[in-house]
Amino acid sequence: MHIDILTLFPEMFDGVLNHSILKRAQERDAFTYNYVNFRDYTTNKHNKVDDYPYGGGAGLVLTPQPIFDAVEAIQEKVDKKPRVVLMCPQGEPYNQQKAEELAKEDHLVFICGHYEGYDERIRKELVTDEISIGDYVLTGGELGSMVVIDSVVRLLPGVLGNEQSAPEDSFSSGLLEHPHYTRPADFRGHKVPDVLLSGNHAKIDEWRHQQSLKRTYQRRPDLLQERELSDREKTWIEEWKNS
Repeated sequence: MHIDILTLFPEMFDGVLNHSILKRAQERDAFTYNYVNFRDYTTNKHNKVDDYPYGGGAGLVLTPQPIFDAVEAIQEKVDKKPRVVLMCPQGEPYNQQKAEELAKEDHLVFICGHYEGYDERIRKELVTDEISIGDYVLTGGELGSMVVIDSVVRLLPGVLGNEQSAPEDSFSSGLLEHPHYTRPADFRGHKVPDVLLSGNHAKIDEWRHQQSLKRTYQRRPDLLQERELSDREKTWIEEWKNS
């Protein structure tokens, strides 16, 4: 995968992209990235990329010309048009399923805005996806795009050391992930559940599934509304309701 990041502040990404799993992903040739400072594309004699909105109002709006030219310059270098992601609080709420969808792409472009917003023609003519990471407003799109890039890259083949790690993550199965324990088996009187020490993998799998369902039922019951529950899952939930 290749990722182009349109931003006025490329230095913000260095710490995120060059450490931990994202750094290892680059070393394993799982993805490459490139910063595009769209200020470099402005034709404004004062090097501006924003202006006051028509009709009045507070703040400044990113003008279309620099971003159009920057995206078109990227598209001219490739045969297949990339997915162009606009980070925006009005966008589609981001989730694991969207991460899995984007992880199938060969080329992503992220547009990171600032100021009061974007000229609407950017949204209508250039963008394939609008994404919001939550119902709140950030100073710019950089932080949101870092979240999306991290969640996408970790799903690429060969990035995680254990290929089972991603499918077992919270939300990948529609449930929150089960609890984890490691050594020691007894820490200050708090013991690891006996089933995890039993060596009975069928029982362990059943316990993990039950705990995933229970954690989801307790913390995110909304995730169960569209889930087709098995008879066993329904029985467990009835037991928790009555306990």
